[in-house]
Amino acid sequence: MNVDIAIVGAGPSGLCLAKSLSGQNLKIALIEQQDEGAISKPLFDGREIALTQQSAKTMKTLGLWDLIEPHAISPLRDAKILDGRSQFEMLIPHQLSHYQELGWLISNHLIRQAAYDAVQKVLTPNGDITLICGHKVVKVKTDETNAKLTLDDGLEINAKLVVAADNRFSTTRRMMGIAADMHDFGRNMLVCCMTHDVSHDHIAWEWFDYGQTLALLPMNPDLISNHYRSSVVITVPSDEAEELMKLSPEAFSKNAKERFGSRLGEMNLISSIHSYPLVSVYPKRLVSTRFATVGDAAVGMHPVTAHGFNFGLLGVKKLSEEIVTAHKAARDIGDQALLLRYQRSHRLKTKPLFLMTRLITDIYTKESPPAKLLRKALLHISERVTPFKRSIATSLTGR
Repeated sequence: MNVDIAIVGAGPSGLCLAKSLSGQNLKIALIEQQDEGAISKPLFDGREIALTQQSAKTMKTLGLWDLIEPHAISPLRDAKILDGRSQFEMLIPHQLSHYQELGWLISNHLIRQAAYDAVQKVLTPNGDITLICGHKVVKVKTDETNAKLTLDDGLEINAKLVVAADNRFSTTRRMMGIAADMHDFGRNMLVCCMTHDVSHDHIAWEWFDYGQTLALLPMNPDLISNHYRSSVVITVPSDEAEELMKLSPEAFSKNAKERFGSRLGEMNLISSIHSYPLVSVYPKRLVSTRFATVGDAAVGMHPVTAHGFNFGLLGVKKLSEEIVTAHKAARDIGDQALLLRYQRSHRLKTKPLFLMTRLITDIYTKESPPAKLLRKALLHISERVTPFKRSIATSLTGR
């Protein structure tokens, strides 16, 4: 099979890249190791994605936004940061961002569904995307003139450019010999949906408690009970996470209420619970000869800043712009100079926040008495420094 671009991974970033390139007179192969049933009807996986204003704009441009039910899109008006058992909190109000809300919250499986549906809408009229499901890439070889993929069924795909959009532990990236800096936090993130008595006022919480990190992502009211509803994130040592996963729904609800210090009143589990190991990944390179990475394959973020998929969309937007511009000018879409421009741009936009996130998590997860004093002092000082809070608000909107 001969194509212009082969995209490995039909997750949200891979699907969005295929959609953004469709209609440009390019032949695209989209390869996914799961069967099509798994990506056409993605199941709830617990994760809520905090989208910046810029990401929302990109999703609208790609045609995803209108494919999601309005009630499933929750405004994220403000954010607050808490430390330990103190009642003190640092508030990041939306007024500092020049928007009515800092961003929006949408369930990950709904974004995946919308991305798949958006691609399906252009498959027939444009006829430029070949979706290959149920097969994985077993070999990647590139040179100055061509890239070749070999699938597990023996199919060979020749392309001008290969893009890895599989995951943060990308096997495609490893096949290209690209190493990555990985940090295993030794913790697991439990995510689920819960209702509660006290209003969240559409404020997101990030609570660096002792021995655990808690997050609350405000969602629209539950459609059945009309109770306040949130995505709850509990990050604890991996062995503790295993024990929490064994609790009954009633016991888990009681446990969550205690962890949140009863600040939300009664809490009730209304979804399945999902556990994810906490590992951040940043590749040594984002590109190679006729090869590029996007999505989690390019940046595997710690979730504390909720920028993972936002960075994915940034990469999709920049790489697709470079490809389309080159193609319209009859230039090589796999040209190394093009790929290096993409790498410079994406690193400039992602690496500072990636490193800052590592620093924040290191400071706010240490349990020694000096560390606790330092984090309290930093939070109190930051609350009084409006320019600093404005920079956080600006970052959360994606500006």
